[in-house]
Amino acid sequence: MQQFDVLIIGSGLAGLTLALRSAADKKVCIVSKRSINDAASDWAQGGISAVLSDDDSIDNHVRDTLTAGGGLCDTAVTRMVAENAKASIEWLIAQGVGFTREADNSAYHLTREGGHSHRRIIHAADATGHAVQTTLSEKVKHHPNITVMENHIAVDLITIGKINKRKIVRPGTELNDKNTCLGAYVLDKSTGKVITIAAQNTVLATGGAGKVYLYTTNPDVSTGDGIAMAWRAGCRVANMEFIQFHPTCLYHPHAKSFLISEAVRGEGGLLKLPDGTRFMPEHDAREELAPRDVVARAIDFEMKKRGIDCVYLDITDKPLSFIQAHFPNIYKRCLSFGIDISKVPIPVVPAAHYTCGGVMTDDKGRTDIQNLYAIGETACTGLHGANRLASNSLLECLVFGKAAAEDILSQPVKTSPPLPYWDESRVTDADEEVLITHTWDELRRFMWNYVGIVRTDKRLSRALHRIHMLRDEVHEFYSNFKISNDLIELRNLLQVAELIVESAISRKESRGLHYSKDHTNLETEPIPTVLEPSNYYSLLDREHGHQRPHVDA
Repeated sequence: MQQFDVLIIGSGLAGLTLALRSAADKKVCIVSKRSINDAASDWAQGGISAVLSDDDSIDNHVRDTLTAGGGLCDTAVTRMVAENAKASIEWLIAQGVGFTREADNSAYHLTREGGHSHRRIIHAADATGHAVQTTLSEKVKHHPNITVMENHIAVDLITIGKINKRKIVRPGTELNDKNTCLGAYVLDKSTGKVITIAAQNTVLATGGAGKVYLYTTNPDVSTGDGIAMAWRAGCRVANMEFIQFHPTCLYHPHAKSFLISEAVRGEGGLLKLPDGTRFMPEHDAREELAPRDVVARAIDFEMKKRGIDCVYLDITDKPLSFIQAHFPNIYKRCLSFGIDISKVPIPVVPAAHYTCGGVMTDDKGRTDIQNLYAIGETACTGLHGANRLASNSLLECLVFGKAAAEDILSQPVKTSPPLPYWDESRVTDADEEVLITHTWDELRRFMWNYVGIVRTDKRLSRALHRIHMLRDEVHEFYSNFKISNDLIELRNLLQVAELIVESAISRKESRGLHYSKDHTNLETEPIPTVLEPSNYYSLLDREHGHQRPHVDA
């Protein structure tokens, strides 16, 4: 058993922020499924929203966030995040992040994105996430109190509730505290062995669940691991029906999930049909700068109405020098596919982009389980409501990474009890992997078709029926064979898919990112969707194989 003060599962901006802000006084471990920089944060293009100019205000930022959120944002949390934005940016600058400056170097360049009333997006050209991620990861790698476990994937959380319920300790030695997280089981992908990591505090910073959909702007690691593990451990989740589809993903057979930043529209890019006609003025008064849910639905409507494969984003009215200065990576990537965006419009389609719901937390990132935190896209803090305002995601990582670190640092030191080890004595090697690959493909396809931008009761019912069938098949496979990275991710994706569909079924209205053709009304009283954990332990009682870890007698 390895032991740390703080175990952080996930290596994106939220996890790195918490690690650096707590490592001076704590022994920290970061578990990363691939390399430390293989995270959704590294893919973020646009920037980070913060009030940095005299003509803007905190009230404006709060108002824009609440408007985009469709009435479901927590006002107090939204104000807390907006008020801490400037300090978060200053912290990044102090770490060495090089944000883009104006041509005369007098100030940082601020851009504007959909839903924002002012220019308040600070950025590093069109690769802000990469600049932030690489800067912080270098500091993490060289910090003496931080251990980084790359190519490791968390299997499940270890909690007092699970230990006592499964009766895997000798009678009379049960832990009597309220349900508390004690650490996690983690698979070393290079050896295939599961290690036990004990921690006084465990932090879920695993990102979102974009890979539950066939088309997504997310990296392959975005499989909803933190949300699924927290749910299985007994945490509530909220607002899972609100999956944000980014309006503009590059449409090209060889361009895997390449995002065209919202900043392109912020700098004057126009959406057009194949014949060059604009269509956004017919859908919203804010036109191309409407919030993402509005723009994505408009594109989806036009594609289905006209039977076209994509629409086009046109920024050819800007000079080449402007495009290369503001969007160097987008320009180079498109050019590699034969698309010179200074001369021709960019073919784009919507794609799953951001999970607005997640594990319910308070304003310090604390979950329903003691000593378990959730930060970043994994969490539902109340900031995003029914639709995330552009460039509030990296900001949320920074603010809640700091808040959770401060809460962890304020706690007294405790001794971790002995934990049960992972037992594979009753499972065997899988005879074939086709179930995993086939189920993964089927899940992503029907989630795209049935639980996408526009939904119906019938589509949702069909999706839930298929999820239950696949879940039972995968559960049987999981219980009898040794685990692998792909099996862990598939198990988590099925759980998250079920949470998304159950949440969507329960919302009998259209709001924000959830649009139902059967319930087009907008109720006057916005109510969050909160799912309580099912009677999960009754399922555990029927599990076998490595699902029943134990300690020596």
